[in-house]
Amino acid sequence: KRTLLPLHRSEVSAVVFPCRLAMQLPELRNVVLELLECIPPLLLLLLTCGLDHTLFTMLSVSQQCEVSRKSSHHLAVHVSGTSLMAQLLRSTIGAFNTSSSTQMETSNLACLPRPQGMTRQQYVSSCLPMAMLVLLCLAQVYTYRLRRAIAAFYFPKREKSRVLYFYNKLLRQR
Repeated sequence: KRTLLPLHRSEVSAVVFPCRLAMQLPELRNVVLELLECIPPLLLLLLTCGLDHTLFTMLSVSQQCEVSRKSSHHLAVHVSGTSLMAQLLRSTIGAFNTSSSTQMETSNLACLPRPQGMTRQQYVSSCLPMAMLVLLCLAQVYTYRLRRAIAAFYFPKREKSRVLYFYNKLLRQR
């Protein structure tokens, strides 16, 4: 009578033992494929965080620009002479004799953006769903095993036929 046990080395790598805690080769292939599917969202998250940090740095570097300007103007017209015309010109043009000084200061402080960087807590809370996705990809192996155990509990006849099919398949492969 031919028996299946003990399994050969080549057969051990193809069979999933549900009681082992470590991931086995057939399961590892699925996990690697699922982790590869996590790479695009991870790259998008890293790009978004990098752009956020870069924009914050650029906006916080833009410095305040303050311009001060002082000017003074002095206008004096002197009319010499003692005639009636000289006196008339002195009285009318004398009103134009002015002195003025201005001091103007302008600042771009009101126009500057006031950037607020993300805190460490905000970075962690934005990366947490991605970490959970990776952990769920790693834990999916155990949920598949649990699914098979639950199905075996509720459908024992189906489990018996499944095991028998698997047993006969391994015997044919030998």
